[in-house]
Amino acid sequence: MTEPALLSISMLAVLALALGGGWTIAKRPEKLRGVLMVVAALVLLGNVLIWTWP
Repeated sequence: MTEPALLSISMLAVLALALGGGWTIAKRPEKLRGVLMVVAALVLLGNVLIWTWP
């Protein structure tokens, strides 16, 4: 795969993790799982920012 495709897939994963984590925190009794999903989204977003830094 090329780099732009990997970055796009990573950003889609960030979006899915953030939305899923937020929904889990708001609607489910498993708050810790939602927090961990949001943390994973932030880590992946940080990785994308590092990869794209000039």
